[in-house]
Amino acid sequence: MPTIYDVAREAGVSAATVSRVLNGAQTVDPAMVARVLTAVRELGYRPNAVARNLRRSRTTLWAVIISDIGNPFFTATVRGIEDVAQQAGYSVVLCNSDENPAKEETYVAAALSEQMAGVIIASSGSVKAAKSLLESPIPVVAIDRELPRGVVDTVVVDNVAGARMGTEHLLAAGYRRIACITGPKGVSTADLRLRGYTEALPGQPEQERIVVRTDFREQGGYDAMASLLSSSDRPDAVFVANNLMTVGALRCLAERGVDVPGEMGLVGFDEIPWADLVRPSLTTVAQPTYELGRMAARLLVDRIATPSAKAATVVLPAELRPRQSSTR
Repeated sequence: MPTIYDVAREAGVSAATVSRVLNGAQTVDPAMVARVLTAVRELGYRPNAVARNLRRSRTTLWAVIISDIGNPFFTATVRGIEDVAQQAGYSVVLCNSDENPAKEETYVAAALSEQMAGVIIASSGSVKAAKSLLESPIPVVAIDRELPRGVVDTVVVDNVAGARMGTEHLLAAGYRRIACITGPKGVSTADLRLRGYTEALPGQPEQERIVVRTDFREQGGYDAMASLLSSSDRPDAVFVANNLMTVGALRCLAERGVDVPGEMGLVGFDEIPWADLVRPSLTTVAQPTYELGRMAARLLVDRIATPSAKAATVVLPAELRPRQSSTR
C-alpha cells in the first residue's frame, strides 16, 4: 500500500505538503495541489483514517440515533441528513434504538467513546442518555422529539398545531365523540399531539375526553382501537398520533367490520406511503420529513463549526391531507 512518502516523492514535494493538501489547507500553491492530487490518484493512496482521527481527537462520522427503523417517517428524514452530511465531508452511522431507552443509552455511550463528530437523535425518552450527551463536548441535534431535560439544537414539526388541525377537521366533518390514541407519557411528540387534540375541544370537560396512551407501534394502535370499540359508549372518530399506530388502528377496524368513515372517522398523524392506495384512502397530518433531516444536518454542521453559539430550535409546519377516511 502506498504511503504519504510515496506520494510526496511522486509529486516532488515534502510529506508535510502532502498532509496539508489532504487536510484542505488553503495556503498551498495551486500547482503543488494539482501535483499532489494527481500522485494520490495515480498511486491509489488512501489516508490512514485512524491516525488522522487520533490527531484530530474526532472522527468524520455522525451517529444518527432513531427510535424505530421500521417507521417510514425516518426513511426520508435520514435521507435528508445523509445528503447534507456527504456534502460537508461526513459519513453517517445509523443506530436504531427500537423505542428502547436501554438500547438508546448503549448507542449514546458508543458514540461518545468513538468520539464521533456529532450526534443527531430522535430520543426514546431516556433521561440517562440525554444527560450523557449534554455533559459531553460532542455536538448534538435533537430531531422529531425534544431531548429530555436539555437545551440543544432541535428540529421539530409543530405538533400542537398539526394535532389541533386534524381534530378540528373531524369536527368539521360532523363527528362529535372524537377519541385520541397517543404515545407514552413523557415523550414530547405524544404529549404535544395530545395537547393539540384537547385544544380543538375547548368546550369539552376533561372527564369526557377519550384518550388512550400506548406505545408508538402498530400493535399498540391495534390494542388501543380494540379497547375503544369494546367501550359501551364508543367514539365515532379517532385521531391517532403517529403512522404506525394508525396502521394498527385501521387493521383493527377492518377485522371488526367497522365501516370507515361511516361508523368511524379516522385521521392519522404522519403521512403513510400508501395512504392514497387503501380504500378508504387515509386522511393524514403530514410532516416535511426530508426537510426535518436536512435542517437537522445543517444545524449540526453549524454547531461543529461554532460550538459556543446559542442553541436554536426550528419548528416546521405540518400539512393536513384530507382523504376519504374522514369524510362522511
